Amino acid sequence: MRHGKYGFVVGGMLAPVALYLVFVIGPYLQAFHIAMTSWRGVSSEAPWVGFDNFVKVFRSDMFWKALKNHGLLLLVVPLVTIAVALLFAFLLNVAGGSDRGRAKGVRGSGFYRTVFFFPQVLSVVVVGVMFQSVYRPDDTGVANSVLAWFGVEPVGFLTDPGLALWSIMGAMIWSGIGFYVVLFSAGMAAIPAEVYEAAALDGAGRARTFFSVTLPLLSDTLQVAWVYLGIAALDYFALIKVLSVGDGGPDGATTVLGLQVWSNAFKNYQFGYASALGVVLFFIVMTFAALTLRVTRRERIEY
Repeated sequence: MRHGKYGFVVGGMLAPVALYLVFVIGPYLQAFHIAMTSWRGVSSEAPWVGFDNFVKVFRSDMFWKALKNHGLLLLVVPLVTIAVALLFAFLLNVAGGSDRGRAKGVRGSGFYRTVFFFPQVLSVVVVGVMFQSVYRPDDTGVANSVLAWFGVEPVGFLTDPGLALWSIMGAMIWSGIGFYVVLFSAGMAAIPAEVYEAAALDGAGRARTFFSVTLPLLSDTLQVAWVYLGIAALDYFALIKVLSVGDGGPDGATTVLGLQVWSNAFKNYQFGYASALGVVLFFIVMTFAALTLRVTRRERIEY
């Protein structure tokens, strides 16, 4: 009987493990191998060059420029997205007081919840095309037409090196907030109403309730959100590809590693170098995830 049980478990896991090895682990190993060659993607020969591609990566000015942009994305996008999504989730779920012992949101919260989630049903490319219209560098752009009402000259949101990345971050934050409003709303719904009732009986206002009750009890959800957004900030490609001028421009102001991987592989046919960039990005993402989980680890609050 015992032997039959293990046979069933092993038999059930065999196919998923095989698929995982072939379609997940296999491509990773293949990328590591290609990173050690000067393969150009159009030849059956892949000359072995050892760590030369990695040396070339760390000597590249564009790599360090991309890393600097990733640092800014990693700091601004998660911080602003989480702060705004938390505020909206609190307003939609808790800030309206209580009704028959249950916390409720402000009036019209159902409508606002739908509006906030709307960007999530749009594909990244559609969001990119939409923000191209918003950031158009003349009076026909939405943002510049609004500025024109106040007598401000047209601004090159995507063509000014000092503004381009910030403009793209605005689009990233706008498109991501809806998902995190839903995530935090689910976390707030799991907090017992008695906790909010006790806070109200103690005379806690909305701000005190948010910082002393809601925020500490959402720590696990916040940790998950921070890791998701951090990994997304390191993996951004499609939105930057659509919005940036000349694939990461102007003058590399919006370049990121994902864009450099694509550009070196499919425009320059340097698959070995592109794979080396991909391997470096892989280790950066893994290091970020491990450090974030380690630093934000804390005892679970039971309620």
